Amino acid sequence: MPAKAAFFDVDGTLVRTNIVHVYAYYATNRGSLRGIAGRTLGTALGLPVFGILDAVNRKAFNEFFYRYYAGLSEDRLVTIAEDMFEDVLKPALYEQTQDLIDEARRSGCRIVLVTGALDFTMHPLARHLGCDDVIANKMQFVGGKATGKVIPPIIEGANKANAIRAYCEKEGLALNQCHGYSDSASDYAMLAVVGRPTAVNPDLRLRSLARAYNWPILDLK
Repeated sequence: MPAKAAFFDVDGTLVRTNIVHVYAYYATNRGSLRGIAGRTLGTALGLPVFGILDAVNRKAFNEFFYRYYAGLSEDRLVTIAEDMFEDVLKPALYEQTQDLIDEARRSGCRIVLVTGALDFTMHPLARHLGCDDVIANKMQFVGGKATGKVIPPIIEGANKANAIRAYCEKEGLALNQCHGYSDSASDYAMLAVVGRPTAVNPDLRLRSLARAYNWPILDLK
Protein backbone atom coordinates (compact mmCIF):
# COMPACT_ATOMS: atom_id res chain seq x y z
CA MET A 1 0.00 0.00 0.00
CA PRO A 2 1.16 3.59 -0.61
CA ALA A 3 3.08 5.19 2.29
CA LYS A 4 1.38 8.52 1.65
CA ALA A 5 -2.09 9.82 0.82
CA ALA A 6 -3.78 12.65 -1.03
CA PHE A 7 -6.64 14.14 1.02
CA PHE A 8 -9.32 15.91 -1.01
CA ASP A 9 -12.05 18.22 0.20
CA VAL A 10 -15.13 17.76 -2.01
CA ASP A 11 -17.50 20.75 -2.18
CA GLY A 12 -15.97 23.47 -4.35
CA THR A 13 -12.77 21.45 -4.77
CA LEU A 14 -13.87 18.47 -6.85
CA VAL A 15 -17.50 19.43 -7.53
CA ARG A 16 -19.40 22.70 -7.95
CA THR A 17 -22.14 21.68 -5.51
CA ASN A 18 -22.43 21.75 -1.71
CA ILE A 19 -24.34 19.88 1.00
CA VAL A 20 -27.40 22.13 0.59
CA HIS A 21 -27.79 20.95 -3.02
CA VAL A 22 -27.54 17.36 -1.82
CA TYR A 23 -30.26 17.79 0.81
CA ALA A 24 -32.47 19.64 -1.68
CA TYR A 25 -32.40 16.51 -3.84
CA TYR A 26 -33.54 14.41 -0.90
CA ALA A 27 -36.22 16.96 -0.06
CA THR A 28 -37.75 16.73 -3.52
CA ASN A 29 -37.45 12.97 -3.98
CA ARG A 30 -38.79 11.37 -0.85
CA GLY A 31 -42.19 10.82 0.70
CA SER A 32 -45.64 12.22 0.07
CA LEU A 33 -46.30 15.32 -2.00
CA ARG A 34 -47.14 17.20 1.18
CA GLY A 35 -43.92 16.07 2.82
CA ILE A 36 -41.88 16.95 -0.26
CA ALA A 37 -43.43 20.42 -0.41
CA GLY A 38 -42.78 21.01 3.28
CA ARG A 39 -39.14 19.99 3.14
CA THR A 40 -38.52 21.96 -0.06
CA LEU A 41 -40.09 25.08 1.42
CA GLY A 42 -38.16 24.61 4.66
CA THR A 43 -34.88 24.36 2.76
CA ALA A 44 -35.65 27.45 0.69
CA LEU A 45 -36.59 29.50 3.76
CA GLY A 46 -33.45 28.36 5.51
CA LEU A 47 -31.04 29.45 2.77
CA PRO A 48 -30.27 32.89 4.28
CA VAL A 49 -29.58 31.29 7.67
CA PHE A 50 -27.39 28.63 6.04
CA GLY A 51 -25.31 31.31 4.35
CA ILE A 52 -24.76 33.29 7.54
CA LEU A 53 -23.89 30.24 9.65
CA ASP A 54 -21.55 28.84 7.02
CA ALA A 55 -19.65 32.13 6.86
CA VAL A 56 -19.45 32.60 10.64
CA ASN A 57 -19.10 29.08 12.06
CA ARG A 58 -18.85 25.94 9.92
CA LYS A 59 -19.42 23.63 12.91
CA ALA A 60 -22.63 25.45 13.88
CA PHE A 61 -23.73 25.36 10.24
CA ASN A 62 -23.29 21.59 10.03
CA GLU A 63 -25.09 20.97 13.32
CA PHE A 64 -28.00 23.21 12.31
CA PHE A 65 -28.28 21.99 8.74
CA TYR A 66 -28.24 18.27 9.43
CA ARG A 67 -31.32 18.62 11.65
CA TYR A 68 -33.27 18.75 8.39
CA TYR A 69 -32.57 15.02 7.93
CA ALA A 70 -34.41 14.09 11.13
CA GLY A 71 -36.99 11.37 10.59
CA LEU A 72 -35.73 10.21 7.20
CA SER A 73 -35.27 6.46 6.73
CA GLU A 74 -31.69 5.15 6.67
CA ASP A 75 -32.50 2.66 3.91
CA ARG A 76 -34.12 5.35 1.78
CA LEU A 77 -31.24 7.79 2.30
CA VAL A 78 -28.71 5.20 1.15
CA THR A 79 -30.84 4.17 -1.85
CA ILE A 80 -31.45 7.74 -3.02
CA ALA A 81 -27.72 8.48 -2.70
CA GLU A 82 -27.08 6.53 -5.90
CA ASP A 83 -29.60 8.58 -7.91
CA MET A 84 -28.42 11.78 -6.24
CA PHE A 85 -24.89 11.10 -7.43
CA GLU A 86 -26.04 10.61 -11.01
CA ASP A 87 -28.35 13.64 -11.01
CA VAL A 88 -26.47 16.12 -8.81
CA LEU A 89 -22.83 15.29 -8.12
CA LYS A 90 -21.69 13.65 -11.35
CA PRO A 91 -22.84 16.53 -13.61
CA ALA A 92 -21.20 18.99 -11.19
CA LEU A 93 -17.73 17.42 -11.31
CA TYR A 94 -15.08 19.75 -12.67
CA GLU A 95 -13.79 18.46 -15.99
CA GLN A 96 -10.27 18.18 -14.58
CA THR A 97 -11.25 16.43 -11.34
CA GLN A 98 -10.47 12.93 -12.56
CA ASP A 99 -7.14 14.11 -13.96
CA LEU A 100 -6.24 15.55 -10.55
CA ILE A 101 -7.16 12.28 -8.82
CA ASP A 102 -5.26 10.21 -11.37
CA GLU A 103 -2.15 12.38 -11.04
CA ALA A 104 -2.16 11.88 -7.26
CA ARG A 105 -2.54 8.13 -7.80
CA ARG A 106 0.40 8.05 -10.21
CA SER A 107 2.55 9.84 -7.63
CA GLY A 108 1.98 6.92 -5.27
CA CYS A 109 -0.80 8.33 -3.10
CA ARG A 110 -3.75 6.63 -1.50
CA ILE A 111 -6.83 8.70 -2.44
CA VAL A 112 -9.00 9.86 0.48
CA LEU A 113 -12.02 12.20 0.45
CA VAL A 114 -12.24 14.43 3.56
CA THR A 115 -15.56 16.22 3.73
CA GLY A 116 -18.23 17.65 5.99
CA ALA A 117 -20.84 15.88 3.87
CA LEU A 118 -22.60 12.78 5.15
CA ASP A 119 -20.78 9.54 4.40
CA PHE A 120 -23.61 7.78 2.56
CA THR A 121 -23.85 10.69 0.09
CA MET A 122 -20.13 10.40 -0.72
CA HIS A 123 -19.75 6.66 -1.32
CA PRO A 124 -21.04 6.68 -4.93
CA LEU A 125 -18.72 9.61 -5.73
CA ALA A 126 -15.76 7.82 -4.14
CA ARG A 127 -16.43 4.70 -6.22
CA HIS A 128 -16.73 6.76 -9.39
CA LEU A 129 -13.42 8.54 -8.80
CA GLY A 130 -11.62 5.39 -7.67
CA CYS A 131 -10.95 6.62 -4.14
CA ASP A 132 -9.57 4.35 -1.45
CA ASP A 133 -11.33 5.83 1.56
CA VAL A 134 -13.78 8.45 2.80
CA ILE A 135 -13.57 10.56 5.95
CA ALA A 136 -16.99 12.15 6.37
CA ASN A 137 -19.71 12.94 8.86
CA LYS A 138 -21.89 10.07 10.06
CA MET A 139 -25.57 10.57 10.78
CA GLN A 140 -26.96 9.07 13.98
CA PHE A 141 -29.79 6.60 13.33
CA VAL A 142 -32.22 5.19 15.89
CA GLY A 143 -34.65 2.48 14.83
CA GLY A 144 -33.66 3.01 11.21
CA LYS A 145 -34.52 6.73 11.29
CA ALA A 146 -32.15 9.70 11.19
CA THR A 147 -32.11 11.72 14.41
CA GLY A 148 -30.75 14.83 12.69
CA LYS A 149 -27.62 14.64 14.83
CA VAL A 150 -24.14 13.84 13.56
CA ILE A 151 -21.94 11.43 15.51
CA PRO A 152 -19.09 13.54 16.93
CA PRO A 153 -16.58 14.79 16.20
CA ILE A 154 -18.06 16.80 13.33
CA ILE A 155 -15.71 16.74 10.35
CA GLU A 156 -14.98 20.43 9.70
CA GLY A 157 -12.22 22.98 10.25
CA ALA A 158 -9.60 21.84 12.74
CA ASN A 159 -11.34 18.47 13.07
CA LYS A 160 -10.45 17.71 9.45
CA ALA A 161 -6.79 18.15 10.38
CA ASN A 162 -7.25 15.94 13.46
CA ALA A 163 -8.97 13.28 11.35
CA ILE A 164 -6.17 13.33 8.78
CA ARG A 165 -3.51 13.06 11.49
CA ALA A 166 -5.34 10.14 13.13
CA TYR A 167 -5.83 8.42 9.77
CA CYS A 168 -2.12 8.65 8.98
CA GLU A 169 -1.19 7.27 12.39
CA LYS A 170 -3.62 4.39 12.01
CA GLU A 171 -2.56 3.53 8.45
CA GLY A 172 1.16 4.12 8.94
CA LEU A 173 1.34 6.98 6.45
CA ALA A 174 3.99 9.72 6.42
CA LEU A 175 2.03 12.91 7.17
CA ASN A 176 4.80 15.17 5.90
CA GLN A 177 4.67 13.36 2.54
CA CYS A 178 0.88 13.59 2.20
CA HIS A 179 -0.97 15.99 -0.07
CA GLY A 180 -4.02 18.10 0.79
CA TYR A 181 -6.45 19.85 -1.57
CA SER A 182 -9.19 22.34 -0.69
CA ASP A 183 -10.95 25.46 -1.98
CA SER A 184 -11.77 27.13 1.34
CA ALA A 185 -9.88 29.05 4.00
CA SER A 186 -12.04 27.17 6.51
CA ASP A 187 -9.82 24.19 5.63
CA TYR A 188 -6.58 26.01 6.46
CA ALA A 189 -5.83 23.53 9.29
CA MET A 190 -6.33 20.59 6.93
CA LEU A 191 -3.90 22.07 4.42
CA ALA A 192 -1.36 23.14 7.03
CA VAL A 193 -1.16 19.69 8.65
CA VAL A 194 0.06 17.91 5.50
CA GLY A 195 3.46 18.34 3.94
CA ARG A 196 2.18 19.18 0.45
CA PRO A 197 -0.89 21.44 0.48
CA THR A 198 -2.58 22.78 -2.66
CA ALA A 199 -5.32 25.42 -2.96
CA VAL A 200 -7.91 24.39 -5.57
CA ASN A 201 -10.34 27.02 -6.88
CA PRO A 202 -9.55 28.97 -3.69
CA ASP A 203 -11.77 31.60 -2.14
CA LEU A 204 -10.19 35.03 -1.71
CA ARG A 205 -8.85 34.37 1.77
CA LEU A 206 -7.33 30.99 0.88
CA ARG A 207 -5.81 32.43 -2.29
CA SER A 208 -4.13 35.08 -0.15
CA LEU A 209 -2.89 32.47 2.34
CA ALA A 210 -1.62 30.23 -0.45
CA ARG A 211 0.38 33.09 -1.93
CA ALA A 212 1.77 34.01 1.49
CA TYR A 213 2.90 30.41 2.15
CA ASN A 214 3.90 29.75 -1.46
CA TRP A 215 1.41 26.89 -1.80
CA PRO A 216 0.49 25.77 -5.34
CA ILE A 217 -2.81 27.14 -6.65
CA LEU A 218 -4.96 25.21 -9.13
CA ASP A 219 -7.99 26.63 -10.91
CA LEU A 220 -10.02 23.72 -12.23
CA LYS A 221 -12.52 24.07 -15.03
